[in-house]
Amino acid sequence: MELSYNKLWKLLIDKNMNKQDLQRVSGISSASVAKLGQNKNVTTNVLLKICEALDCDISDICEVEK
Repeated sequence: MELSYNKLWKLLIDKNMNKQDLQRVSGISSASVAKLGQNKNVTTNVLLKICEALDCDISDICEVEK
C-alpha cells in the first residue's frame, strides 16, 4: 500500500492554484512539494500545514492506495 496525493492536485485545480501557490500559502519547502509530486513520504507537519492553508481535512488531500 502507498499514500497517494492525487486528491491534493485535484483540490489545487479546483482552487485554481499551482504547486508554487501551494508552497507559498502553506509555507512548506520546494523539497516537500517535490516529494508530494512523487507520492513519497512527508511529515505529518507538512500535511497539517497544507490542510490549514487550504482549509480542508487530511482525507481531502491524500488517500491510501493498494
